[in-house]
Amino acid sequence: MHFHLADRYQPGSSWVHRLDPRAKILIVTGFILGLSLSSLGAWLPFLVYFALILLAAMASGFGPGFTVRRSFVALPFVLAALSLPFTVPGPTLFTVPGLGWAASLPGTIRFAGIVLRTWLAVQAAILLAATTPFPDLLWGMSRLSVPAPLVAVVGFMYRYLFLAGDEALRMIRARTARSAWTEGQRRPSIVWQGRVTGNMIGSLFLRSIERSERVYDAMLARGYDGQVRSLSHFHLRRLDVVALAATLAVVGGLVAWSLRG
Repeated sequence: MHFHLADRYQPGSSWVHRLDPRAKILIVTGFILGLSLSSLGAWLPFLVYFALILLAAMASGFGPGFTVRRSFVALPFVLAALSLPFTVPGPTLFTVPGLGWAASLPGTIRFAGIVLRTWLAVQAAILLAATTPFPDLLWGMSRLSVPAPLVAVVGFMYRYLFLAGDEALRMIRARTARSAWTEGQRRPSIVWQGRVTGNMIGSLFLRSIERSERVYDAMLARGYDGQVRSLSHFHLRRLDVVALAATLAVVGGLVAWSLRG
């Protein structure tokens, strides 16, 4: 296996690692919900949200830059909101030289708020995945009454994402071995490379479907009934309740602060 996810579980013995998975899922869910409800123009609450992430990362034994370094991979996805400064009406903040595009102040504030929300939410999710083994996350989701089919889909998607990535790497190596070129020889055209890449994606899709059917038949033969079972079992302790209550109280206060301010 040569394919690895960037934000896999990081073993540790901190009190964050020892929290009940249900408590951690509820804490992260409440944190992200608080980010969504906070006013976009209130910057100080977002700074406090960021400070909470840094404190949690340090309490986990990872250091303050652990989640920050890994969260930038999600920022390109917020470029879909890049048109907001130029489409939302309001007072002009700046004009793009040479293009004459005027960016409004409300649109820029909305875009910056979306970037901050996404960036902080991704850091919270990274911290959750880094401090909780994935089977424990599935157990916590099932105990929180998340629908069983959804838990099963998430579990299989995570597990077989590694296999699909490894299969894609093998296909890339095979393509490279069949399209070698020597010094002085012209590289294949962009059109040729795009056509080959499209064929590879289609082949990978078909292989994934065939493998999923074989795996599902094997699971049925072994008595699979749609329920994901785990050997891990947890009990809510006082530390779990205190951490959950404290986090939700702080997040609720930040939401009220941002909306009032």
